[in-house]
Amino acid sequence: MLESVKRNHGTILAFDFGEKRIGVAVGECELGQAHPLTTIRSELNQDRFNTIAALIREWQPISLVVGLPVALDGTAHTMTARCTRFANQLRGRFGLPVDFAEERLSSVEAEEKLRESGHNLKSAREHIDALSAQIILQSFFERAAERTIAVSREQ
Repeated sequence: MLESVKRNHGTILAFDFGEKRIGVAVGECELGQAHPLTTIRSELNQDRFNTIAALIREWQPISLVVGLPVALDGTAHTMTARCTRFANQLRGRFGLPVDFAEERLSSVEAEEKLRESGHNLKSAREHIDALSAQIILQSFFERAAERTIAVSREQ
């Protein structure tokens, strides 16, 4: 079972890692609800990790989730390795459990939601990464709930 799912209360921060931007979302395990938080807009690792450190101090998460991009057929690609490295760096720097959540098409879904809510292309770009992180975290919560239900049925 996933580390963060073992605890049914506490905050989780999720990341939609990109080479230019990192979307961040926050959610509470007990509620199973994710919310977009911010977008880190630096390409410099030191700046990125300083911002993440500040978010961790502020939100005091019990764990972190990183979106894991895969091809439509489920195979790994270049960004899969980069996201795995980012997750390992988070784990090493902050000493928190890090889970992965598949993020296939999360950016497409985020863009569609923003368009439906009336954002034009320019304003959508401002929000897409944080919304993608929210979608990643929400799907993580939903899969965790499904696992919990399956385990309780087995018992």
